[in-house]
Order: sequence, then C-alpha cells, then structure tokens
Amino acid sequence: MKEKLMILEDLQEIDLKSDGSQSRIQDALSEIEALDSRLQEVSSAVDSKNAEIEATENERKALEENLALETANITRSEANLKGIATQKEYQAVNKEIASAKKLILELEEQILQKITRAEELRAELATMEGDLSELEQNLGVQKAEIQKRINNEQAVVATDVKVRAERIKAIPPGLFKRYEKLRESRRGIAVVEARDGGCLGCNMQIPPQMYNNLFKGEEMITCPHCQRILVLKQEKLV
Repeated sequence: MKEKLMILEDLQEIDLKSDGSQSRIQDALSEIEALDSRLQEVSSAVDSKNAEIEATENERKALEENLALETANITRSEANLKGIATQKEYQAVNKEIASAKKLILELEEQILQKITRAEELRAELATMEGDLSELEQNLGVQKAEIQKRINNEQAVVATDVKVRAERIKAIPPGLFKRYEKLRESRRGIAVVEARDGGCLGCNMQIPPQMYNNLFKGEEMITCPHCQRILVLKQEKLV
C-alpha cells in the first residue's frame, strides 16, 4: 500500500501541475479575448465615424436638393412677373421671390456648415484609422506572444497526460476513484502529509493509534476531519 500511496502522491503532483497549466491557459485566452474586445471597440468607433460622415453627406445632399428647388421656383416666379397684370399680384410674387432668396441664403449657409463638418469628420476618421491600423499590428504581436505561451502550456499538459495515464495503471480503480472524488471536493488536494501527529491538510490532530498505523504503511488511512488520504514521510534525523 505504501508504494501505491507514493504513486498516488506523485499523481497528485502531476495533476496540480496540470491544473496550473490549465489555469494559465485560461488566463491567456482571457487576455486574447480582452485584446479582441479592445480592437472591436476601436473598430466600432471607426464604423460610427463613417456612419456619421455618411449621415452628414446625406443631409448636405438633401439641403442641396432643396436649394435647387428654391432656385427653380425663383426662376419660374421671375418669369411669371412679365405676365402679371395687377399691382397686387406683382407685389405678392415679389414677396414670394424675396422669401425664397432668403431661404436660399439659409440653405447655402447650412450646406457650407455640412461641408465643413464633413471635412472635420474625415480628418478625425483618418486619425482613427491610423490608430486602428497601429493597434491591429501591436495587438497582433501581443496575441502571437500569448498564443506561444498557450502552445507551451498545452505541450506540457499533453506530456503530463501521458505520464498520468501510466501512473493510473499502477493504482487500483477503487483507490483512484476515491482520489478523484477527493480532488473534486477538496480543491484539488486529495493526498496530504501527516506530521507531528497532525494532518497538514486541515491542521487537525489525528488519533494516536491512527497516526501510528501510518508508519506501518499497510492500509490507506484518511484524515477523520477532512477525509483526505494521509501519507507519512520519513523525517530526517538532525
């Protein structure tokens, strides 16, 4: 049994090492996800800026269409002046022309504002696109480095999986099943050392007779408090 417990302890070291690798892999994947999220955020900002430019251009075009319409109305009204017979009608048409010309001035001012705004937005877009391109390159380098770390950890895990499989072959199925359940319920620690009459897993004292039986190594003994499997290492004499 002592030999099997030693193998079990070795198995736990492999599993804890693998747990660490898996944890680091998950952390690295989270780093990549955060980088992708950051890139998506900047990319979305660029898309929003493009949409704002398009909306501004559409507003300018609508204003230009209204300008063209008002200009055509003035041309038509001015042509109609020649055929007006009464002073009253003449004054009414002139009033319409004056209002239309005033509206044209307003439309031209609004169009100029839209043109200016569109130019400002394009300048902002050019800066944002430059920043996005630089960010893509920087994040690409970072992601490559992170992926390299992931690949290294996965290689370690793959090696440990093979070694683990060999260790499991030397352990009775019942003992391995017990070990797995304890690992699951005790945060990965199923096998702990007993020392100075106590369990190092929960720091509780073990009944003296139970502790003495550990020296024999003839049976599997678990801590009565935390139920972890106990192993006793020979203490070195000073």
